[in-house]
Amino acid sequence: MKNLPRGLPAPPPSGASALPAGTYAGQTVLVTGGGTGLGKAIAAEFARLGADVVVAGRRPAPLEAACAELAAVPGAGRVTAAVCDIRDPERVAEVFDAAAAASGRTPDVLVNNAAANFPCPAEDLSPNAWRAVVDTTLTGTWFMTREFGRRHLAAGTPGSIVSIGASYAWTGGPGFAHSAAAKAGVKNLVETLAVEWGPYGIRINGLVPGLFPHEDMSEDIRDGLDRAEAGGGGVGGGGAGGGGFAARQPALRVGEPRELGWAATFLASPYARFVTGHTLVVDGANWQRRSLVNPDVVPVREQMGRGPFTG
Repeated sequence: MKNLPRGLPAPPPSGASALPAGTYAGQTVLVTGGGTGLGKAIAAEFARLGADVVVAGRRPAPLEAACAELAAVPGAGRVTAAVCDIRDPERVAEVFDAAAAASGRTPDVLVNNAAANFPCPAEDLSPNAWRAVVDTTLTGTWFMTREFGRRHLAAGTPGSIVSIGASYAWTGGPGFAHSAAAKAGVKNLVETLAVEWGPYGIRINGLVPGLFPHEDMSEDIRDGLDRAEAGGGGVGGGGAGGGGFAARQPALRVGEPRELGWAATFLASPYARFVTGHTLVVDGANWQRRSLVNPDVVPVREQMGRGPFTG
């Protein structure tokens, strides 16, 4: 029957490209947090379009595994790894030096994907916990962005930045005060630097993912999703009539990581040269979902299974 909810159609198959083959041939793309999860998925789509890809992260083992996987992507250029803590500006400069040495040029595209996050009631956040998230998500993104911008400004060359954001930069994020505040700062950097650096040919855009389950999700984030799903039918399971994550999305499905990669490759591409200062949300309209009648309020502590705050 025509009026039954069916959700959004599935995306094209893995291996398809949203842009012409070779769009990034001769260009270097640096992806932070590119050794795992969505960062690796984004790096794969740039590689598929011919880019030389540099994946940066703190742990050598996942980076090495990612390099082998990305090098096998059809159409990929050179793939190299750079071990880096983006919270350290000296290490950030060294990563750009290493990327330039590997490809012979300053990266043409920077994808700020690296971030830190974990669920926690705001009153339980220690100073160190706050710093751990804000220093990586906001300050680390700034150090990477600053280094990229300064190098292109000094050389007089254009460039493109894509910074991964979060929808609670607009709405607030109960249970994630540290991350929500940091992501709001990332969104503001996108909007500020697009104006400051646009005259010099440097574009910067934001990209916000919705629910994209993947094998590299951290245990605490996975546990939070499992609690939210309690009684449902599993990741990607359950359609219009079933439970699970899919039934909780207006799209009636979750995202496929390659869909986020396609969005990133478009935003950084020559086909989006008049797009800057924009944040694109790729979440099947989930962040705009509202109920006709709001459900009862359950305090964050109760949602996380924590007892009363005792100080």
